[in-house]
Amino acid sequence: MPLTNSTKITEFILQGLTDCPELQPLLFVLFLLVYLVTVLGNMGMMALIRLDARLHTPMYFFLSNLAFVDLCYTSTATPQMLTNFLSDKKTISFIGCFIQCYLFIALLLTEFYILAAMAYDRYVTICNPLRYSLKMSRRVCICLVMCPYIYGFSDGLFQVILTINMTFCKSNVINHFYCADPPLIKLSCSDTYIKEHAMLRSASFNLCSSLTIILVSYVFIIAAILKIKSAEGRHKAFSTCGSHVMAVTLFYGTLFCTYVRPPSDKSLEESKIIAVFYTFVSPLLNPLIYSLRNKDVKQALKTVLRQNVIRTVRCLYFLIK
Repeated sequence: MPLTNSTKITEFILQGLTDCPELQPLLFVLFLLVYLVTVLGNMGMMALIRLDARLHTPMYFFLSNLAFVDLCYTSTATPQMLTNFLSDKKTISFIGCFIQCYLFIALLLTEFYILAAMAYDRYVTICNPLRYSLKMSRRVCICLVMCPYIYGFSDGLFQVILTINMTFCKSNVINHFYCADPPLIKLSCSDTYIKEHAMLRSASFNLCSSLTIILVSYVFIIAAILKIKSAEGRHKAFSTCGSHVMAVTLFYGTLFCTYVRPPSDKSLEESKIIAVFYTFVSPLLNPLIYSLRNKDVKQALKTVLRQNVIRTVRCLYFLIK
């Protein structure tokens, strides 16, 4: 929809993943199932950590916050996307678009540094076990979780203010399935130099700084593990980090391909496919990665299920009696 300079945009049109109408119902069912599993998985992880006292440790405190952030940012884009699959008018309001953009950036930045905090927790566990309770006190853990939220939502606000102050007069059709910065920049007829460089610098700085914290932590972790003489001890130490390494690889790998480059027609098409992975696949797999590879989580799940079965049986018994 071409616009003139005098036209005021009140809504945007989201093109989505495909223009093929035959695929819309199939994609709706697929992404609805993925979203439901993601919601159940992350909410289940948070509830399990809350209910089982054995999981009230710094590692699981960070994991519950990771699950919360995953749940929030996948919920930022998915409901609108599912609605558009079944709607002829795939629109989102002007304000709604920028709220979605803000929440997405803020939550992604928050996840960067929560993953970094988890890497630091693993470093202290393996490299300084005797001082773990001191270095990872409740006050320290709360600080390590609150700082990512404060920084993420502050930087996200700055980025969205730069975007919302641009003039949009080329079109109101966004070539994406949610309101993202790169396709919004493509719609602007004002000078986007400041916004593009602010976006690239923010993405590069946050990706690199958080990943540096993770990599440096794992350099010390690997060095400490290699000093362990027994094979069993080394295997046990490595297994405590395996889930986190898998989550980091999946999350950062896709984001590096998306944001650390200037927007172009080709990169926008590629970024839609890549965005599917960090918007849907990563939040879906994280609860599975941390539950299937973790004996404590599996044991806690068995305990909670057993207790619920016992309660259910007792209730049925008293009802029948």
